[in-house]
Amino acid sequence: MKFKVKDEYITLQQILKACNILDSGGQVKAYLAENPVLVNGESENRRGKKLRPGDVVEAEGVRIEIE
Repeated sequence: MKFKVKDEYITLQQILKACNILDSGGQVKAYLAENPVLVNGESENRRGKKLRPGDVVEAEGVRIEIE
């Protein structure tokens, strides 16, 4: 899946909600505490992590390429 950012960056929390992996910010915090999310192949648990074009997020079997 490809996701085009409108600004300079998007946060991990925002991308997980925008791609319908999770429904709310409260879910994101709990989800990241217990589930592996990969950003560029490395485990990430900070919901405020800034993602920029070229980054790749993998969660729940979904691969998201940031454009």
